[in-house]
Amino acid sequence: MAEGRDEIFRSANGGTEPPVAERRAESPAKTEALLDEILDSGNLKEALKRVKANKGSAGVDRMTVDELTGYLRKHWPEIREQLLSGTYKPQPVLRVEIPKPAGGVRKLGIPVVVDRWIQQAVMQVLQGIWDRTFSEHSYGFRPNRSARQAVTRAQEHLAAGYTWVVDLDLEKFFDRVNHDKLMGRLAKRITDKRVLKLIRAFLNAGVMEKGLVSPMDEGTPQGGPLSPWLSNIVLDELDRELERRGHRFVRYADDCNIYVRSQRSGERVMESVTRFISKKLKLKVNSEKSAVARPWERKFLGFSFTGKEPRRRRIAPKAMERFKERARELTQRTRGVSLEGMVQELNQYLRGWHGYFGFCQTPSVLEDLDSWLRRRLRCFVWKQWKRGRTRYKELRKRGVNGRLAAQAAGSPHGPWRLSQSPALCLVFPNAFFDGIRLFRLAVGR
Repeated sequence: MAEGRDEIFRSANGGTEPPVAERRAESPAKTEALLDEILDSGNLKEALKRVKANKGSAGVDRMTVDELTGYLRKHWPEIREQLLSGTYKPQPVLRVEIPKPAGGVRKLGIPVVVDRWIQQAVMQVLQGIWDRTFSEHSYGFRPNRSARQAVTRAQEHLAAGYTWVVDLDLEKFFDRVNHDKLMGRLAKRITDKRVLKLIRAFLNAGVMEKGLVSPMDEGTPQGGPLSPWLSNIVLDELDRELERRGHRFVRYADDCNIYVRSQRSGERVMESVTRFISKKLKLKVNSEKSAVARPWERKFLGFSFTGKEPRRRRIAPKAMERFKERARELTQRTRGVSLEGMVQELNQYLRGWHGYFGFCQTPSVLEDLDSWLRRRLRCFVWKQWKRGRTRYKELRKRGVNGRLAAQAAGSPHGPWRLSQSPALCLVFPNAFFDGIRLFRLAVGR
């Protein structure tokens, strides 16, 4: 496959360009021939690799990621010529609504796979130029930076005595980015007008919803590779202003927390920063979701903090609720899978969840979740056995004495209460779940 990709791009440019990595080290001011760097074969191959790895849904043309390589073999020379001449026209993005964990929906705009690939190629080069100039307080959508690092930095501010937070929520941020203001910022650093025209074309591609295409006068639809990077361009102005004022803050995409020493100071900061965001960035702060409060009363990237010293990272209550909601879905009796099959599917979710939230500093919470999951699985088996006679027989088969088996099988109590009964704990002890390889959150394996 790698050879096939090489052949695609060599056929169009002769394979004579130097590797993109060599040019990324050049001065950010050298952007006159930026499109040539974007169309470098090495950069295009890396973009294709990333798009295929990310998979994702098809756009309005229904082309899948797996079909992209074959399509490029036939059409790449034509696409390249359009990009070089400035006549390339992106297709509208497909509007998709996905439910938010806290309610409501998030609107995504899914570009067609060819546009996703071109956006990825553009983003890789621009990110290489811009990223080293971004604020050290910015953590979202940046290489070698993560949400965990952002939460750790917030914790450091608390430890330093900044125990009030100005929690800013930007209302519909990705839908409200001002195109002209964004392009003006880009034009200060990009002199290759072909690249500016291409980015503007992606911004104005329109959106297809319920079969109808509507124009887009503002916003950067979530769903394409370029949108997160553009969000950092917009909010870099906010970062610089907060740095100029000497604030301690952490920003991850449109989640921004500013840490101060008192409530009065926080209220002053909230008022002045809200005014700056409204007038300078042409964005709106959601007053209902924003607040000046103690950090342990708020959540940041799924985490919160303990109210007592030392301030430890804990999982935010809403994140706990979402975990249990998803676990309940995976352990429903009506799913028609065996206990072992259920554990295998559950483990996939648990490993991913632990990969992020295992970073918390409250191990007792993870132990409680492990215990809760085992109870859910005992309930699953108990419900499968259905009748009292079957339950008695199954318990006896597994070594429970007659008195204890009869007591559990004839109990009027529900499955949840019985999941902690002596009979079920004897048949399904912790060692049993270890034996069928149920992932343990408390130990991470």
